[in-house]
Amino acid sequence: MTLVTAPPADDTRIRRAPKPKLPWGSPLVYFVALAVIALMLGPVIYIIIGGFRSNSAITVDPAGFPDPWNVDNYVGVVTSGQFWGQVGNSTLVALATTIGAVALGLAASYVIARYTFKGRGALYALFASGLMFPITVAITPLYIVIRSLGLMNTLPGIILPQIAFALPTTIIILVPFLRAIPDEIQEAASIDGCSRLGFFWRMVLPLAVPGVITVGILAFIGSWNAYLLPLFILNNESQFTLPLGVQAFSSQYSVDTARVLAFTSLSMLPALLFFSLFERRIVGGLTGAVKG
Repeated sequence: MTLVTAPPADDTRIRRAPKPKLPWGSPLVYFVALAVIALMLGPVIYIIIGGFRSNSAITVDPAGFPDPWNVDNYVGVVTSGQFWGQVGNSTLVALATTIGAVALGLAASYVIARYTFKGRGALYALFASGLMFPITVAITPLYIVIRSLGLMNTLPGIILPQIAFALPTTIIILVPFLRAIPDEIQEAASIDGCSRLGFFWRMVLPLAVPGVITVGILAFIGSWNAYLLPLFILNNESQFTLPLGVQAFSSQYSVDTARVLAFTSLSMLPALLFFSLFERRIVGGLTGAVKG
C-alpha cells in the first residue's frame, strides 16, 4: 500500500501578486485637488482677464478671452489718485494693526506662557474665547463705543478694534512657542545676571521669530481684507480702504463692467502677492505652534 502525501496547504493556494502602486499616488486625489483649485482660482482669473476686455465684448461673450487685449482699463485705474489714496489707507491701517497686535499679543503671551499665577488658565481661556465672537456679533456695541470716543470716520477707529480682534489668534499661536523655550535657558540667563526684561529681548524674541512672523502675516492680511468694520465707521471717501473703495467704485461705474473688473483685480493683487510670498512662513509657524 502506497501512501500519498498531500502537499502543504500553503502550496495549494494561488497567491495573487500585489497590485503595483502608482508612484504619484491615487489619480482620484489629484482630480479632486485640481477641481478644488479650479473652483478657487477660476473667479480670480476671470476678474483679471475681464479687466483687459471691453464692455461690448463682455456683453456679447461674458466667458470669452480678450480680442484684442486692452490695457486702458488698468491704466485708467493706476493713474487715478483715488486708487492710490485707498492703497495708502489700507497700508497704514494694516501696518498699524499688525504692529499693535504683535506687540500686545507677544507681551500677553509671554506672561501667560512663562509665569505661574492664579487665574493663568482662566486668562488664557478668556483670550481663546475671543475666537468664538466674530466682529459681526459685536458690530453694534462696537459702533456705539467708537462713536462715544469720537473716532468715527477716522482710521484709528478701525485700527484699535482690529487690534483687539486680532489678539486671540495672536496669543493662541504665540503661547506654545514661548512655552516651549526650556526653563534651563532662563535659569542660565538669570545666573549670568540677565534680568527678566533682558531675557525677553535677548532670548525670547529670537526664538519666537517664526511665530511672530506668522501672526504678523495673519494680522496684516485680515486687516487688509476687512470690510464690515470700515463700512460702519467710515463715511468720508477720502478715508476709504480698498475693500470699501471697490464697493464705491462699483456703484459709481456700475455700467463700466470692464473698468470695475480692472479695479477689483488690482485691489486684490497686493493681498494675493503678500500671501503667496509668505505662505511657507505661515505654514511653518503654525506647524511650530502645534509641535510646541
